[in-house]
Amino acid sequence: MKILFSPSESKSELAYLAPINKNSFIFAELFDKRLEAIKLYNDFVQYASINELQNFFELKSEKEVQNLQNDLLELKTCEAIKRYKGVAYDYLNFESLDEKAQNYVYENTLIFSNLFGVVRANDHLPLYKLKQGAKIKEFDTTKFYKTHLSKALDEFLQNEEIIDLRAGFYEKFYTLKQDYTSYKFLKNNKVISHFAKAYRGILLRTLACFKCKSSQDLLACLPHELSVKEIKKQGLKQEIVLEIKD
Repeated sequence: MKILFSPSESKSELAYLAPINKNSFIFAELFDKRLEAIKLYNDFVQYASINELQNFFELKSEKEVQNLQNDLLELKTCEAIKRYKGVAYDYLNFESLDEKAQNYVYENTLIFSNLFGVVRANDHLPLYKLKQGAKIKEFDTTKFYKTHLSKALDEFLQNEEIIDLRAGFYEKFYTLKQDYTSYKFLKNNKVISHFAKAYRGILLRTLACFKCKSSQDLLACLPHELSVKEIKKQGLKQEIVLEIKD
């Protein structure tokens, strides 16, 4: 089974592993393609004006901007699952998992990075900042990675059960071509959006704690505050609607 997951805007500053190289990522044979995106990012952040970078990073502080003007190929790294710090990752709380649960996340989770494309949870990432949907000048990473990584992903995911916990935006990076399961969260019969991030993190944590091998395994050990309201099949997608209890 493989779990697809979103990145987050917030990042940790951990830096204890070697700088990135072709073995830092899944699909080592496609490292040159990732390198194209990385070099474009490097050139932009090193040579753009402070004002341009303030707009690009959406930061007001010149010091914060200057802290991001680094060559990503020279920075030390950490595991992707530890690089991100957003709401979903807070609720996953990876560091509190036992070793077996952490290994489950490492082995089964794929994260869709705005800059690096799809990475495994234990791939190595430096500190960077590229907002969802942002382009590097005219360079669109979503289209670039969809073009260059989709075939490799198709082959990698073949015959796997897929749980898709991505936010909808990240479907632009890769369109699934086999059966998969996704989740929608309701409270008082209304779809929640922002706080859905928290529940995606909770579901990933549940999958890891119980070493689930299927979506049915997950439904059998849902947290007490979630219950199944509806299961819908739409083409390749099985959508499980979960009700959040008061």
